[in-house]
Amino acid sequence: MAYTGDVTHGGGPAVRELAGLTVKKVSVGPMDNNAYVLTCRSDGSQLLIDAANDAETLLELIGPAGLATVVTTHRHPDHTGALKEIVKATGARSVAGADDAAAIPLVTDTVSDGDTIAVGDCTLEVIHLVGHTPGSIVLLYREPGGIAHLWTGDSLFPGGPGGTRNPKDFASLMGDLETKIFGRLPDDTWFYPGHGKDSTIGAERPAIPEWRARGW
Repeated sequence: MAYTGDVTHGGGPAVRELAGLTVKKVSVGPMDNNAYVLTCRSDGSQLLIDAANDAETLLELIGPAGLATVVTTHRHPDHTGALKEIVKATGARSVAGADDAAAIPLVTDTVSDGDTIAVGDCTLEVIHLVGHTPGSIVLLYREPGGIAHLWTGDSLFPGGPGGTRNPKDFASLMGDLETKIFGRLPDDTWFYPGHGKDSTIGAERPAIPEWRARGW
């Protein structure tokens, strides 16, 4: 079955095979958070993006191969509900953006803009976007011979940027999105958000002036 990225709470994962990585997406918790397990296809190393909730579901998704790393995209509690349990069960290191780390239940390593995180022999680039939270991070994977892929947490969704608390935060997030994401990555870049459906940079790009005008 072709990958669509559509998942429902209590349903099975959506699985996508990339060059170098397998992506498994599942919806967890009362707020239908997306969690993603990335598996290096050459050595089986695994990384989890957002241990949001439903630790049992996430551990089943991780399976017997174990987990090397958990990355938390930002500090909001609906993205960290299962973090302690997952780290305790797997021994994985816990990674978050430096400016959010103090507000996340368990962090062993911090990252900043331009840092990289390994998944076996695959590399994820950290992009720091300020606005949804001070330390929100996005992860970029450039598929060898293929397209770019982004895990955007709650900084970017189909239909607009993630929520912000005031005009200053909105302006910051939009500035970072336009400079670091839309100004840098091609239209076929696929992105995987913290809730709901996936999209592409090209599908969202025409709406940027509308987002700016509405202010959210």
